[in-house]
Amino acid sequence: MSTDDVAALVAEAEAAEHELVLARFTHDDAWRLGCLLVELAAERDLAVTIDVRKGDQQVFHAAREGTAPDNDSWVERKVRVVHRFGASSYLVGLRARARGRDFNETHQLPLQEYAAHGGAFPVRVEGVGIVGVVTVSGLAQADDHALVVEALRTVVAASA
Repeated sequence: MSTDDVAALVAEAEAAEHELVLARFTHDDAWRLGCLLVELAAERDLAVTIDVRKGDQQVFHAAREGTAPDNDSWVERKVRVVHRFGASSYLVGLRARARGRDFNETHQLPLQEYAAHGGAFPVRVEGVGIVGVVTVSGLAQADDHALVVEALRTVVAASA
């Protein structure tokens, strides 16, 4: 992938983060978001693990047929990236790639604890900031990210 391609992906991911801001995020909202992701995955027969957190509390977690405990590990590692860097795990990884760097080496973070791979997205509330994280694990990283973005776009559109 060329430098221009990576730069375009960074810009797209940054735009999604600015666009996808919610008016509120309650436990019920977290549950509905998780259920929406399960519905999308079921319609497409995707083997994914879905995780939604409000603050540090896991409010929703589902693992579809074809997933494994390793997906739970990926979820944890991606969530840590969002918490530490305040951006989606995909965007953080793309930014490192755009600089020609390895994320874990650059930040001296253990690979077993941090994964700057697509799929974990910060849940932002207008006027508040990041209040949670929604994560998908099981697909290629761009596809994990895209599924989360699609679900959040649906939620934002429904609340408009």
